[in-house]
Amino acid sequence: MDTLVDKLLKEQKQLQTPVARFSKSHDNEELRTDLYKHLIPLEKPNPGEQYAFQVELDKCTGCKACVVACHTLNGLDEEEAWRDVGLLEAGNGFQQTVTSACHHCLEPECMHGCPVGAYEKESDTGIVRHLDDQCIGCEYCVLKCPYDVPKYSHDRGIVRKCDMCHQRLEAGEAPACVQACPTSAISIIKVNQAELREDNPFLPGAPSPKITLPTTRYIGREVPLHAQPAHQSRLSPQPAHWPLALMLVLTQIGLGLTTASLTGNTTLAIVGAVIFNMGMAAATFHLGKPQKAWRFFLGLKRSWLSREILAFTLIAPLPLIIAAAPFLPEISFKAPLVFVAKLSLIPAALGAIFTSVMIYHDTKRIPWDLKITTPNFFLTFTAAATLFVHPFLFMISITALAIIESFHLMPLREDLWSPARHSAQLRYGPMRSILEYRFFTLFAALLTAFISPWVALPILMCSELLSRHLFFRCVHAPKMPGGLNLSESLNHN
Repeated sequence: MDTLVDKLLKEQKQLQTPVARFSKSHDNEELRTDLYKHLIPLEKPNPGEQYAFQVELDKCTGCKACVVACHTLNGLDEEEAWRDVGLLEAGNGFQQTVTSACHHCLEPECMHGCPVGAYEKESDTGIVRHLDDQCIGCEYCVLKCPYDVPKYSHDRGIVRKCDMCHQRLEAGEAPACVQACPTSAISIIKVNQAELREDNPFLPGAPSPKITLPTTRYIGREVPLHAQPAHQSRLSPQPAHWPLALMLVLTQIGLGLTTASLTGNTTLAIVGAVIFNMGMAAATFHLGKPQKAWRFFLGLKRSWLSREILAFTLIAPLPLIIAAAPFLPEISFKAPLVFVAKLSLIPAALGAIFTSVMIYHDTKRIPWDLKITTPNFFLTFTAAATLFVHPFLFMISITALAIIESFHLMPLREDLWSPARHSAQLRYGPMRSILEYRFFTLFAALLTAFISPWVALPILMCSELLSRHLFFRCVHAPKMPGGLNLSESLNHN
């Protein structure tokens, strides 16, 4: 006679978890597309519609099967992931796992920022595709996307991202993540683009949908408006982007020194030209495929990166001409050539630096706001231009730079979390030693300027490089809630 324990154990053996039911339905049979027909549209979108991911939050268990399937079936690199799973929290014990990939936005910022046209939004499906063979690996789309969707592959030297397995959809087959989800939490639906432009009810706790108008629908469970990503308070410095930091500092100081040389100092002109071109060379190391950078003109209508490349390409000969002027042979067009170079240097320099400002302002990241980045970049140019002209003018520039650096710390007074406060906490926390060196070198450059400008110059360059290091590392980078990297996901499974 069975005891109560025997009966309970027998009942337990008959229970089926979602994963077990999913596994059982696929035992001993070929992969059948009809198993997923209810999870994808059977017809292509009508005019004014497009495909979109739909996630039923009450069905998502956070198992990360979608992450592994996407990684495996798309042949991604070891540290590469096109789909993430994160966590939302709202107090009182509320927690919600969130799976996310590319949102195939109505106004994709990745596409608008790309300088070489390596993105396209399909007119019939609305899928935002990345064209790997066109990519130069500049990573500007990574900075532009507020959802941390494009991922840079160091092995390939390019960016890649989710394309909704568009080839599978064309063949009537569900994407990898849809097929792998044991609870059918992920599906593909058709959405009306006009309706999304008027009302875009995105996921609370995620970055604002106003910038790109994402199409992903999160349904099935009401998420409190005050929900926050689990990773929000994590103070993790962002990538340093050393080639970009060097480019910004060296080109701005080089142009400043060349401007100062207009007073007749040939040595300054030569040093300025050398430093400027070192900055131009440093920028190429940020590109995964620099040999394709000549295609930058394709993005001139929309991309500030394209405009920066054009501006610095046009200004590049000017420091060289001014530096070489005393050594050029006396030919008929020498005088007008040098005159035009000197006359156009300052407006061209200001225009080129402005394009650098706009590159970062256009990412919509709060610490890179126009009102902060503009004086920061232009004062680097001004400090270099005044260092050899008048020490008191240089002192004013250094004082202004110190004030701007201090301004970054003001949000520490705020009680509530904000991107600006997060950036300030990074500066005052993990990056505090760099901040202290920044202030120390500013003070050292100011003191040595009254002794010898040539001694102050390398100190100024080091100080500005520390500033750009803080600029890149101490920025709040928006992303989907609590995204986990691939290694964490694979270890969990």
